[in-house]
Parts: sequence; structure tokens; C-alpha cells
Amino acid sequence: MECQEEKPIIYTMENKPIVTCAGDQGLFTSLYTSLAQQLPREPMEWRRTYGRAPKMIHLEANFVQFKEELLPKEGNKALLTFPFLHIYWTDCCDTEAYKSTVKEDMTRWQTSLRAHASADWVIIVVETNDTKKKNKTNILPRSSIVDKIRSDFCNKQNDRCVVLSDPLKDSSRSQESWNSLLLKLRTLLLMSFTKNLGRFEDDMRTLREKRTQPGWSFCEYFMVQEELAFVFEMLQQFEDALVQYDELDALFTQYVLNFGAGDTANWLGSFCAPVRSWSGLLLRRPIDMEKRDGIQRGEASLLDLRSYLFSRQCTLLIFLLRPWEVTQRALELLHNCVQELRLLEVSVLEGALDCWVFLSCLEVLHRIEGCCDQAQLAANCSHTVGLWAYATDKLKSLGELCGLVSEKGPTSEDLNRTVDLLAGLGDERPETVSSLQSPYKKLKEALSSVEAFERHYLELSHAAMEMYRAIGRLRSARLVGKSLAEFYMRKGDPERAETFLQEALKSYTSEGWSLPVTHTRKQIAECQKLLGRTEDYLQTSALLAGDVNLTTEERKHFCQEILTFAGKSEDQSPKVTLSMGVFSQLTRLQFRPATASVHSGAVLQAELTLRCLMPVSVHTQQLAVSIHFDLERAGTNGRSKGAPRQTNPGTVEFSQAHSSAGPASSSAAGPPLELDEIQDRSPSDNSLNSTGVVCKNTHLVMRHHDTSSPPDTPNCVSPPSVTVKDGGQMLKVQDVTLEPGNNSVTFTAPSGQPGTYTLRQLYATVGQVQFVLPHIYPSVQYEVYSQEPQLTVEPLSEPLLAGLPQMVKFTLLTGHYAVKKGDALQLSNTDTMPILPSASCTARITSPAAELVGESSLSIQSSEKVTSISLPATPPYHTLEFHLEVLCIIPHGPDRPANERLTNGEVRHRPRSYSHPDTPMTAIDQRMSIDCPWSIYSTLLALTFYIPFKTKHSLLSAGDRKYIQVCVQNVSDVNFTLAEVKLTEKQHESLELQSLNTKTQQLLCSKHSVFCLWEVRWKDDLPSCLQCVFSANFSPPKQDVSTLKPFHYQFQLERVTTVYSVRAEILPPAGEQHCRSGFLCGLEVCITRLSEPAEGEAAEDGKTDADGLRTTKLMYEVADSSSNWAVCGKSSGMVSMPMAADATHKVQIEVMPLFAGHLPFPKIQVLKYLPHTAALAIQPDPDSCVENDSLSLLDKALDDQGDTASIRSRGSVHSVGSGDQQQQQRGVAMPRLEPFTAGQVFNHSHTQQVLVLPATDDHIMEVNAT
Repeated sequence: MECQEEKPIIYTMENKPIVTCAGDQGLFTSLYTSLAQQLPREPMEWRRTYGRAPKMIHLEANFVQFKEELLPKEGNKALLTFPFLHIYWTDCCDTEAYKSTVKEDMTRWQTSLRAHASADWVIIVVETNDTKKKNKTNILPRSSIVDKIRSDFCNKQNDRCVVLSDPLKDSSRSQESWNSLLLKLRTLLLMSFTKNLGRFEDDMRTLREKRTQPGWSFCEYFMVQEELAFVFEMLQQFEDALVQYDELDALFTQYVLNFGAGDTANWLGSFCAPVRSWSGLLLRRPIDMEKRDGIQRGEASLLDLRSYLFSRQCTLLIFLLRPWEVTQRALELLHNCVQELRLLEVSVLEGALDCWVFLSCLEVLHRIEGCCDQAQLAANCSHTVGLWAYATDKLKSLGELCGLVSEKGPTSEDLNRTVDLLAGLGDERPETVSSLQSPYKKLKEALSSVEAFERHYLELSHAAMEMYRAIGRLRSARLVGKSLAEFYMRKGDPERAETFLQEALKSYTSEGWSLPVTHTRKQIAECQKLLGRTEDYLQTSALLAGDVNLTTEERKHFCQEILTFAGKSEDQSPKVTLSMGVFSQLTRLQFRPATASVHSGAVLQAELTLRCLMPVSVHTQQLAVSIHFDLERAGTNGRSKGAPRQTNPGTVEFSQAHSSAGPASSSAAGPPLELDEIQDRSPSDNSLNSTGVVCKNTHLVMRHHDTSSPPDTPNCVSPPSVTVKDGGQMLKVQDVTLEPGNNSVTFTAPSGQPGTYTLRQLYATVGQVQFVLPHIYPSVQYEVYSQEPQLTVEPLSEPLLAGLPQMVKFTLLTGHYAVKKGDALQLSNTDTMPILPSASCTARITSPAAELVGESSLSIQSSEKVTSISLPATPPYHTLEFHLEVLCIIPHGPDRPANERLTNGEVRHRPRSYSHPDTPMTAIDQRMSIDCPWSIYSTLLALTFYIPFKTKHSLLSAGDRKYIQVCVQNVSDVNFTLAEVKLTEKQHESLELQSLNTKTQQLLCSKHSVFCLWEVRWKDDLPSCLQCVFSANFSPPKQDVSTLKPFHYQFQLERVTTVYSVRAEILPPAGEQHCRSGFLCGLEVCITRLSEPAEGEAAEDGKTDADGLRTTKLMYEVADSSSNWAVCGKSSGMVSMPMAADATHKVQIEVMPLFAGHLPFPKIQVLKYLPHTAALAIQPDPDSCVENDSLSLLDKALDDQGDTASIRSRGSVHSVGSGDQQQQQRGVAMPRLEPFTAGQVFNHSHTQQVLVLPATDDHIMEVNAT
């Protein structure tokens, strides 16, 4: 019985749920094939307990003959041998047979089931036509037999008796009967599964909760939960089966971790026994019964338990088509097992774990290769490469342990150790005996000889590196290569080792791993020394001598290697050139003076700060800096109109990234880490569960770097080869001792020839070794210039005001020219800006450092055309300053004298005023020509003056009287006193301008205005054109009267005579004395011509009518912009006016007042109408015609209708003419309107008002009485 119970465990995939069959065995045998085939065809939904998701499963069954021995005994928890359903088969239809035999058999069957508490059963009654025919005389109806069975055995469970009709016939009735039976069997099986598995899981959970009690055994619990996994596997629910093993794995891991923390369990003592066998994983069997028996007996070691557990997980993962997860779990298992053995303090033979890991890695790889093709393996090598690398590492450890890596080969002690390791492997397993590439054979062969080990190790190493490269993990590939380099070093092959070390160094330096860089460089130095590459070895030694990760003694050793070589004579060794970055770093360069710009011949010093990386003092025979001279980039300044020199920084700071290749240990490459804290808190009480640190820029820090680094960065593997460039000029210092740390060295720079000097390379000579910094970056330059003399003129204060004396500063930069005694500046005099004489004028002489050298009085002599200024003697590259007082005359009229000529013969152009965008004042540019002793050409300098005033005028009329108003606005920021205001007319002596200004002197404040008024009086006739000159004197306030300066303003007034007089009268409605709002009133407009036409006017505007009278056409318009009046009917029209004195024309217009009160008269405007004949004489200007909405009147129509009703809206200005812009652009003559100038039309009713009464005087009061 025990063997029968264990048999389904051995072959789990061939197991099916057991279903017993009692009753007529011949009947069941005839139906077995159909039943076994049709039962798993249709899936059933399995709804499990505890809210687990339902699943669709196909049910299969192992139908066996019923025996009482198969029924589970008390305490037996095996599920695989548990019969989930019991079936009784019968085709009895004879009453006697039923009573005599069938009923008694069913009773015994039911009694056995009840005795073993088996409630999952069903009775199947098979009905066939053959049976009916055979017992036709003694049979009862089928329903009677079924009813008897149900009444005898299925009193409360009638569904436990099922009828199967004609099962062997192919009919619809038979098929329907089969479907009903199969559905019933599936349902009963699922009910049994759910019930029994639920009971089993409850028992298992109870057992797990007792794990803290003494005597609890993990191995016993392991067998129980594995039983559940077997059942799930039997039902092909591989995911659920895998969950059971994962839970066992996690539970065991937690116990091991607790053991390491001091919480021990008694049952763990069996797993702490010394390891006697390390044969590796066995994945070629569904179940390793040998290890399972050991677990069941409690005799398994830690490696046995882990091996068996992983083999079961591997089998299920392959069934789930997840082979790549096997590799991931295998790698975690191998690493965890090593740690668990250490935590449990298990005694393991040295090297045994390496053997176990190596065999396990290859076993997993072979298992994966067996279920995947080559294409899949190549595409998913990222999952297997970790196992290849781990196996390689363990094989290397075994080789070192067994003496297979050393040059001399293994010793006798190594051979004994090898024998012990091979003995722990045991015999080869039967599954791999026939395999030529089994892990057992590979390990045994690799440990058998040096040559075989090297072959296998190189094969694994290259395979791992190729896979790492294929998936882009270059860091890991180079790490394997570094391990391979160590192997070659032990084998005495430094040339191959250096290649792999250099590749590994590239990764470390590009990513900033300082300690691995130091370690790898030490190995490279050892290789280079063995290979005899002196220059490379010295370069690496210099890097290591400046590496702070090494101890002081190690650094001194490598530094002494360099000094020993440097101390050799030229005959013993050639001169070696190394990179400066490994010796010292240029951190700072400072020029004195700080401008890094001096004139030719001046002293310029450059102070270099060098940080020596060596651990001891180093005496250098020479420090030098090569210089590149560029004549074109500098030279003379001041030739292009005084353009300023390009300033160079006087102090340059060099970051380590800008220096040449230095130790990578001093700074990490790439962006800095951006770290942030993360916390995991409980959702219930917000208590802190765990905390950690996360890097937010991992994608930048861990990104792949190029294999080639820039040559001048500290991340390069080895400093680049340097080239010494011959320079024409050098900065040199002899015999300098550099101490560890910062050192200051001062050079004197050459400054003889003007130009730009660029510092290119830095050299340090130590015996036969020369350190070179190939590029000084950022670029460092200093400039030696030869400056032309420059003369500038600028105001002492802004702005310069015209009309007042102003001080200006003359600045002379002597440049390379030495001003001699007797040299003079010749200034051309102008009447618009004279130079005012001064009693004393002092010149200041300053050095280039702005220090006062001396002061001297200037001699100024003026003539009619030239002002001569004698200059004091001034050395080159000094500054001479003095002040002069000038006066800019404000232009006041259009009269211009003949052009003058400057001292150099050029024609002087009169200054013109213009508006400046930055100030409301009008600007005037004054130019002066200066002859200098150092040049044959004259120097033209300009000063901008601003007129402090803005002046405007206007003509005012009061009937026949005329007035002229002048407004003076102070637009400057200075207050002025205005005095002696006058207005004169230049052409008509009989004209009198009577001043109406009462004050002779008044204050004109900043941003304010003053208005002056004069009445025009004449004797005979008023001239049509007046030429007026406004004049006044001004000065700043509180100054003497003698300081007043004149100001003139000329203007011209045209058409000042009043031509037309307009009078208006508003007439109330008939029968009313006053106008009322809302009632029509009459507006009578009377237009009267006051004077005879002038000659020009008669020729231009006149037209002779049929009666011989000369007339002109006017247009009137009545509008009310204040909306007090409504103009009814026509609001504008044309008037044909005789061109004779006292000619009058009246117009009647109906208007309606809209409000009551004293209302001003509507606005009346009179315009001059010019017909198309007048327009032909000139090109029409679109701007002269004011836009009109719809007025398009022809000239002929206007002639026919003297009063035409036009224009529609109040307050709008209209034009007579077409709105077609294209005709105007083509020059077609159109009628147009032209307004009269100010004073030509006088409106007597301009400010007149009229009384308007309300519409009615009725007052209504509503009173409500209650």
C-alpha cells in the first residue's frame, strides 16, 4: 500500500484524480473509453474559496475498481491517493435481480463509504434496448427501478442517481443523456475538489501557525504543502503549484535570516551539518526522489533542500513557458545559498561551494538549451550571461585554489585538495553519463591539468564577454576582461593582460570609479615595467604618484621611480616627454597689471599658480611657457576712430576639467548624484516601515559612455602623447623647486612688439623628463599695443543747452606721441558756436594708472577764424584734460548767410535742428574742426546741443480786430527768467503791434508755458501776409541782468484779412415768444462778404455767371456735436456767393431743441468749394479731401442746383467728390472742399446762447386716497 501511495508522487504528470467504480464492472469497461475521452473535453469554471479568482479547468480522472483499501484512513493526508468520487454502475431492470443482488451490493458499498466518511458518490443506471428485449416478461418500467434506487439510497439527494440511456448508440437521445451524465460528473468532481482541498488547506494552515511551538518541523510541513502543490500540478494548475513552492522558499529563507539575527529554531540544526556532497543542481528529473526522501527523513543538508526546491520550481516554470525566469531565479539562488551557508555557519570544504556553483550554473544552462532553440538563446542571452560569468568566476577561483593558474603548476598539496574536491562530486548521474559536455565531465576535466583548465577557462571567459558585448553591457564585459588579465598576469603574460586592463580602465575612468582606477593602474604599471616600456611606465607612475587613494609610501615609491630615471645622464637614457597633468595642475594665472594690456615697452608680469601632485618636493631645472605672437589681431588702437581695445581677463581660473589629463581619482566624471529620500509608511497608522535613498538622475549617471574619452580630460585612461611646439618667444624661469600643493611662479612677459600674445604650452623640465601641458585652456592672452593719439570732446554735464554758456571737456590720450612744448591745437571758429574767452584754463596730466602727474596753465589765443590752444609737454601714453566754455547760438530764422569754409578747406554746413527721440527738446549738432600737431588731417568733433524752448503762434480775431498770440514752452529741466518780450513786423511800417503784456520780466518754470499777446492795428488796409519776429532775453533765475541771452523766433502769417462774416439767429415757432424743446424752430444763417476779392483770389476761385457777376461757391454745414439740437431736413448745402463787398446770402434751416435751458447755437462751418476746373491745375491730394459717406455730386449738378440737400449726419465733415480712390490715384480732377484759414471767417454766434423752454407747463400730481 505504501508503494501504491508513493507511485503517483513519482510520476506526477501521469497522475489524474482517482474515481472508484463499483457495481457491474463489465458495464463500466464497455463505457470506459467513451467516458475517459469525453470527460475532459468541456472546461468547467472552478470557483475557489477565500475570494480567489475562478479558473476554467479541464477535468480528467483515473477510473479504478472500487476497493475498500482505497478509502482514506484516519489521519492520512495524502491527496494524490485520495478518491475524490465513487460511482456505482448498474443496468438492472429486473425487480427480482435488484432485490436479490443489486440492492445488497449497493448497501455494502454505501456502508463502506459511510464508514470512511466519503460523501462524494453517484449511482449511474444504464438503460439499453437489449436488456428490455431479453427480460421483457419480468421487467418493470425503468422509472420504477430508478425510483426504488432513489427511495432506498437517495432519499434527500435525488440528483445522485443518474440515468444513462443507450450509451452505445449514435442518437440524439443518447448524446443528450451522455451530456447530462458528463455535466453531473464534472460538477461532482469540482465539488469534491473544492471541499477536500479546502479542508486540506485549513489543516495545512493550522500546521503552519504552530511553527512557533516546540517540536514543529519544517520538513514535515514541507511534505504537507508539497502535497498540495502536487494536486495543483495534477490539475495542470502550474501557477498555483509554483506559488506553493515559492511560499516554502520564502518561509525557509525567513528562518535562515532570523537565525542570523539570533532567533534560532531547533529544526534548523539538521541543516547546519557539514556539507559532504556538492554535486550541484539536478534539473533533468521531474522529481529528485533521493533528495526528497532525505527531506522527508530530516537528513537533508541545506544544499539538498535548496537543490530539490529549485528543481521543482524549474520544472513548473518550464511547463509555464517561462524558461528565462529560471535563469534569473538560479542566479539569485546561487548567491543566496552562499550567504545562507555563512549565516548558518555550515562547515564546507574550501572550494566545495565553487564546485557546487559551477556545476549548478552549467546544469541550468544545459536545461535551458534543452527547451529552447539557438535563435531563442541568442536573442535572450541577457538572461543567461549572468550564469556564464558566475561560472567563469568560480572556475577561476578553483584554478587558483588548485594551483592551476601559477607559472610553476600545482604542488602536491594542490593535488590533494583537487582529489578531495572531486571526491565530493560523487559518481556522475545516469542522466548525463552519455553526454560528452555534461557539467560533471567539464569540471573534472578542467581540474585534471593546467592545459585543460586554461582551455575551459578561456572558453567560458570569451563566451561571457561576447554575450555582454552583444547586449551592450560593456562594463560587465570589461570586468570579465579584467579578471582574464589577472589570469594572464599569473601565467606570466603581461602583454595580453595589459590589453584587458586598459579596456577595464576606460570604464572606470569614464564613470569616475576612483578606487578601481587606482588598483587597475597599479596592475598596468606592473605590466609596463615587465614589458620594458619606459615612457608608458613613467607616465603611469606619475599618475600613481599623484593619486591620493594610495598610501604615502606607495606614492613616494612611484615618484622615486620618476626621479631615478630623471637623474640619469643623456648617454644612459633618452629624454622622455610626459603630460603635465600627471605632474602638476595649472590652477590660476594672474597678470600684473590686471588689464592684461600694456603699451609697447611696458613691464607685464604673469603669476602662475601650480598645484604639484607629487608627494615630495621636486626640483625643476626650468619652467617655461611658449607664446604665439599675432600681429594682425592687435597692433595700433585708435586708427578706426578711437575704437576701444578688446579687454582680456587679468585673472584666469583653471578648473581641473580644463587642465591636462590628471588622476581620475581626484574627481568623478559625469553629472553629480541627485539623491532623494523615500519613506514607506503604513496605510493604517502612518507609521514608518522603511526608509531609503533613491537616485533621481539614474538615467544620466548610469548611461553608457563612449569608449574614447576627450584627450584633455581627467577621464582618459592614460594621458595623451604630447607634442612640444617650438615657439619664437618663451616665458622662462630657471631652478624652481615645486613643493606638494600650490606653488606660485612669476614670469616677466615680453612686450617689445605690438600685437597679441597667446600662451600655448607649459613646460617643466626635471632632468631627462620633460612634462608638457599641450594646450592651456581656456585661452590666455595679453596685448601689447601702440596707440594713436585720440582727442575727444564731451560735455561736463548733460544735456548741453543752446543759448547759454556751457562747459565742455577736452581729453587727449597721447598714445605713442610725445606732446612737445609749443604744440598747439587749432580750432576753427564758427558764428553758431563761438568759444568764449576765459581768464584761466588749467590742464591736468595723468598717467595710465590714473595718477596725477602735473597741472599746467593753457595759453589760448583767438583770431577771426581760428582759436589756438598751446599744449604743455606730455609724455606718451598719458592723458591731458582741460575745459573750455562754448556757446551755441539758437537759430531763429530762415535767413542763411553764404557757406563758410573750415580751416581744412571743407565747406561748413549750417547746423540744422531736429527732434530727438529721447527728449522733447529740439537737438542741434555742432561740429568743429581741429588741426592736431601729430596728424596732417583735421579732426572733426561733434557736440549735441538742445534748445530749451518750443515756440508756437496763432492768429485770433474779434470782429474786425486782429490779435497775435505767441506761446513759449520751457521743455528743459531748468527754470528761466524771461525778459524784454517783443514782437515786430518786418515789411509794413504802417502796421502797429500793440503789446498787451503787463509784465516786463517773469519766471518760466520747467515744463511750463508763457503766453504773450499783441493787437494788430493798421491805418489803410490790413496786409494779407505778415512777417513777424518774436524776441526775448532769458537766463537762469537769480543771475545778473548782464547774463541775459537773446532768443528769437520768426514766423509768417498769411491770409489774415477777414473775408466772410457769419451771423445766425434762431426763430421760435409761430405764435411763440421763446423756443420750446421738441418743437421745430427756424435757424437763419446770414453769410456776408466783407471785402473785395484780391487779384489772386479772383483768378483762382472766381466764376462768371450769366449776368456777368463773378461768384464763388461756398459750402455750409450745420452740426451739433453736443447733441442739443436735431437738424431737420438738410444740414448742409452749396451757396453761390458774389465776389463783391457786402454781398449777403441767407439760409433757412429747421432745427429742433432737444433739451430745455440756455442752449448754445449749433456749430456752423463754412468751407471753400473748388470745382473740378480748379482741381485740374494741380495733382489731387487724397489727404486734402475729407472722407464722405455717400456724397458723389457732379460739378454740373452743383451748378444747376445752388442749394443742394446733401449730407446726412451731424458732427461729420464731408467732401464733394467720388470715393473712388483709383480715380484719384490716376489724377482725375474731382471737386473738393478746402477750409478757410484762421481769421478769414468770423462767426458772430460762436458763443451765443438761446433760451429754450420745456415742452409744456402742465404739472400733474397723482394722489391715492384710501
